[in-house]
Amino acid sequence: MRAEESRRRLTEYFKKNFKKGYTEESLKWALVNQGYSRTIIDKALEAANKELAEEAPVIKEKPVIKYEVLDENDKPVEIKKSWWKRVFGL
Repeated sequence: MRAEESRRRLTEYFKKNFKKGYTEESLKWALVNQGYSRTIIDKALEAANKELAEEAPVIKEKPVIKYEVLDENDKPVEIKKSWWKRVFGL
């Protein structure tokens, strides 16, 4: 029970400090220097990464917006380049 409580506290520690901008390695070495076991640190780190991944929003792909000019019969109208653009290749 004590190991589980310790792992839970370390998981919260990782999540809180990741949000502050600390790196994974700096947090791991700080905990090792404080006397925590590397296995407990690794398990807590895995749990923190898993929880943060679940909280992250799903990124959706944006649709491509396509504009088309239609005439009165709902047929597409081809827009010609201006004379200057044709001459200078713009």
